[in-house]
Amino acid sequence: MHTEAGVVREAKTHKVNAQILILVGVLLVIMITSTILKPRFLSYTNFMNVLTQISMIVLVGSAGTLLMVSGNFDLSVGMVLSLTGVMHAFMSKNGVPTNASIVLAVLIGATFGLMNGLMVVKLKIPSVIASLGSMYIARGFAFIVAWVDGGANVVTGLPLNFEFFGRAMVGGAVPLYILIFIAIILVCYFVFSQTNLSKCAFAIGSNRRAAVLSGIRVEKTIVMLYLFVGSLAGLAGVAVASRVGSGAPNVGTGFEFDVIVAMVLGGTSIYGGEASFLGMIVGALIVGFVGNMLNLQDVQFFYQIVVKGLILIAAVLFTRKIQERLLGR
Repeated sequence: MHTEAGVVREAKTHKVNAQILILVGVLLVIMITSTILKPRFLSYTNFMNVLTQISMIVLVGSAGTLLMVSGNFDLSVGMVLSLTGVMHAFMSKNGVPTNASIVLAVLIGATFGLMNGLMVVKLKIPSVIASLGSMYIARGFAFIVAWVDGGANVVTGLPLNFEFFGRAMVGGAVPLYILIFIAIILVCYFVFSQTNLSKCAFAIGSNRRAAVLSGIRVEKTIVMLYLFVGSLAGLAGVAVASRVGSGAPNVGTGFEFDVIVAMVLGGTSIYGGEASFLGMIVGALIVGFVGNMLNLQDVQFFYQIVVKGLILIAAVLFTRKIQERLLGR
């Protein structure tokens, strides 16, 4: 005999699975269309370029999915990515060993995560407002550090091993940092699917009051999730700076929205209590391949912003419509 909670969970699972199937279909349509328009879309080099772009989205989205399922947002990840990249470059340039600089940059990201978490749980500031404030703070600090360094970007005087993390190749074919990211993402998937942290996040997002009454340490859980997100945003910032060979304050502009779009497309509810890790990955692939398709067609950047927005909105609306039909609503 099914309980009411069991029926609700089953309905949510059905909905998310349906959404993933639809997204896979949308992704295939995008890939087929891109191949017809530009046959070189199927080249190994092009696929690696797309993988490079989406690896950052999936990495941060791996933690962001757990945060969003708890009913919270982090809009600061793009600017935290920029700031940690700038700080990594600045510290490496000024005598801090590169490995130590990587650790410190990740800790800076974690600090922003901690700050966001404490503002949400202690000061009771809505997560959107708290992380929006952090976004502006991180952006401002990134520009200040670059200005102190003497330019728009931190690019000159970097040590020879600064680019190792972002450009080292394994077997001459796969970037080292992508393999590291995959390992971290697999750990995140284990956390999402098997641990109490995930169960607590789902419980908080589904019914926060009930979570409190059941003994879940809600505030501690939320702070841990923000720490998780901030740390991975910091690591992504290090990877970007190492790959491009500089610390750039603008490099993370719009990144937070790519992450959110990937999560929402993948079945994570903005209201909490409902999420799909695999769906987030498919959503990230759609974001990456849409951008890649537009690049291959030599669409200018400002048009790309408009076209990408329209395509993604259409995909969300289409997904919702098909879901309603599949679930008989």
